Amino acid sequence: MRVVTSGGAYLDIDAYACCIAYAELLNRQGIQARAVSSAPLNASITDNVLKGASSLDDYLPQPDDEFVLVDVCDYHHFDPIVVLDQVVEVIDHHPGFEQYWAQRLGPSADIRAIGAAATQVFERWEAAGQLPLISEHSALLLATAILDNTLNFTGQMITAADVRAYDVLARRTRLGADWPEQYFLECQTAIESDICAALAADLKRMKPDSLLPQVFAQMTVWDADALLERHRSAINDWMAGEGKDWLLNLISIRDRKSCLLAKPLVSQQKLSHLLSLDWHAGVAFLEPSMLRKELVRLSLQTPRHKPES
Repeated sequence: MRVVTSGGAYLDIDAYACCIAYAELLNRQGIQARAVSSAPLNASITDNVLKGASSLDDYLPQPDDEFVLVDVCDYHHFDPIVVLDQVVEVIDHHPGFEQYWAQRLGPSADIRAIGAAATQVFERWEAAGQLPLISEHSALLLATAILDNTLNFTGQMITAADVRAYDVLARRTRLGADWPEQYFLECQTAIESDICAALAADLKRMKPDSLLPQVFAQMTVWDADALLERHRSAINDWMAGEGKDWLLNLISIRDRKSCLLAKPLVSQQKLSHLLSLDWHAGVAFLEPSMLRKELVRLSLQTPRHKPES
């Protein structure tokens, strides 16, 4: 059995879509596969995307199963069901572990700079000649994951492949021009219904030697200004409880900007070493917006510098 899974902390729309759609493709190719995850779903997986119920399998991996990892390549953050030595394929767009997996898996490690891992899975459907047979739900998931991960095609890591994949999938699922606003507004409603749970569901802890703040949360909404007006105090309090070096990247699709919240001075200094920012009361704005993975990539390319204490 091939177990298609992702990270252990949470499952976002890109990881979820890739698990479901790639397991479907493998089964169509005659390879037994299950989409499995023990991680909680975050607010990017909305009710309209779920269509009433999760498509994940409750299968329990067996000792001789093989694992396919999607939307993650850092083995420190794999779903705990994964047996590292039994990983046979990795599909991801996050930086940092390209060489490690190339040495272990060769061409079975597809890790590259692209807007969404969902685009990579779409390309596999196309290369296999199976795209006309993809289920409408898998097509919707992949299209929405591309939309989310490219920030409605305003992000800085968009490729022509992402644009084409979304166009093909959107036509197949008959997504209207209003789908982006509808989707991101639904994400925002879910986030604001329990802001602390939403922060916890999309939070990563950076390595101790990272140039980025140690506690790094991210949320994508339609209107970040409105969210901050209503929830800024609660966000500051909750993030402070997670550590003394923290950042929230609140991405506003409507305004094509990132609202960076980092109340600790050390966190602001780290970010100002990477980017030209103007901080006011713990908030800085970045236009155009940047995703966390883009900030991680930038930090890996930046000469090391120790922030002032």
